[in-house]
Amino acid sequence: MAMRKSLGTPATIGFTVKSGWASVVLLTGPAASPRVMSSCRIELSDPAIPESRQPYHAGFGTARSAGRELSQLVAGVKRFGRKSVSDLIRQYQAGEHDVYGAGVVVGSLIDPKSIANDHIRIHALEGRLFRGVVQDAAARSHLPCSIWRERDLYASAAAVLERPEQALRDELKVMGTGVAGAWRAEQKTAALAAWLVLATGRRQSS
Repeated sequence: MAMRKSLGTPATIGFTVKSGWASVVLLTGPAASPRVMSSCRIELSDPAIPESRQPYHAGFGTARSAGRELSQLVAGVKRFGRKSVSDLIRQYQAGEHDVYGAGVVVGSLIDPKSIANDHIRIHALEGRLFRGVVQDAAARSHLPCSIWRERDLYASAAAVLERPEQALRDELKVMGTGVAGAWRAEQKTAALAAWLVLATGRRQSS
């Protein structure tokens, strides 16, 4: 594995992963007063193939049957999503920041096999697929990757960053001031994940 050279200001990337896309935030240190350098949305599935946004769905609440079509959709997501994430990471790494870790926020970490309800299970399968695409791209870019469920994120951050949850929400709101594009819940959770990695990633990756 190639060693990563230090390029300057420490930086981390946060992803909030949804079905077919992700909100991404690049955050720089220090962890005591982080700053958002970039916020964007990237596609994890090919917009030219609408079915790839929810590849396990054949229709509302209906699972797509196993077979060639499903296999091709899943393979396409992995190929397209990995390139999309890898290209963005490469762009950030080529800048003036020392990008050393990634944080990923997801809706669920439950094993799809443990879910009896068909509709919920296919959502879990898609969640696992798109989460895996981001994890794989981060690994290929030599970035340690930490994962949080969205519902646990603020409580975890409050403990690690030693700030009340409401204080974190207030700080994240201000953090997005002047940032181009939307600054909604997805961007805030991506920023918070990046913040957690900024605060703990050096120790984890050492």
